[in-house]
Amino acid sequence: MVGSMFAAISGLKSHQTKMDVIGNNIANVNTWGYKTQSANFMDAAYRTAISGAAGSATSGGVNSSQIGYGANVGSIGVNYSLGNRNPTYNGWDCMIDGPGFFIVKSTPLAGPIPQGTALTSNDGVMLSRVGMLSFDSAGNLTDAQGSFILGYPSDNAGNIGTDLNMITAKPNQTYSSISVQADGTITGVVSKDTATPANEGTVVTLGRIAVASVSNPNGLDKTQGYYYKIGPNAGTVNHMEANATTGEILSGYLEMSNTDLSTEMANMITTQRGFQANTKIITVTDQMLEELVNMKR
Repeated sequence: MVGSMFAAISGLKSHQTKMDVIGNNIANVNTWGYKTQSANFMDAAYRTAISGAAGSATSGGVNSSQIGYGANVGSIGVNYSLGNRNPTYNGWDCMIDGPGFFIVKSTPLAGPIPQGTALTSNDGVMLSRVGMLSFDSAGNLTDAQGSFILGYPSDNAGNIGTDLNMITAKPNQTYSSISVQADGTITGVVSKDTATPANEGTVVTLGRIAVASVSNPNGLDKTQGYYYKIGPNAGTVNHMEANATTGEILSGYLEMSNTDLSTEMANMITTQRGFQANTKIITVTDQMLEELVNMKR
């Protein structure tokens, strides 16, 4: 069987994978915090028809002659550039104006993680770019999927700690309004305090949302529901308060998808044409084989 058939088949598979990636990007054009992916091709194996040889005093050099066998998908990268801001006019909606990530956990944290301790996959935490926050019925700070938002809780005097942990509302208190500041500090106006009514109407500090700094974001593994797992090649993942390096927290905004529809539509057209060209190679190769078979007639 001629090699062009196998090369074209590999081209079809590669272009189908790229179309899958483009389709996923377009499907998530309105998904909060979505980061665009791109499929990158690489040429496949080669067969050496003529081996190269160095020149000498009596003969000239010969260059190698190689025949390729198509293309494969070498990698699927992620573009972590910042998406546009979308105002929601809801103080509970937060986005990070930079490369940092919110730190979440689907189950309660077993114990505080000291400041300066790098996060690993063994901690069971995940990272997120979407901060749709609320306090659940137990008073824990959670996101829209019910995962606990980790940060630095405050004590009863309002002093914010330095160890990473769950943030909870103060016992016996409810709040009429909540504010999230640029460094992640959460404050609330006490509307009712069943234990100490004198606190009603005062502003209390509940804690500070932590953000994660990832040395190699492309080493993160995407999961369902805008979460990322810490992959083996993510490098050092540190937790800290929001700052100019990680990006400040913007209250009342959510990060839009960074999918560029014009780019994706152009990529879709070139991918479709590449797929069609590979099908044409199969058709022409089949015609050549048919002519070969018919030679004996």
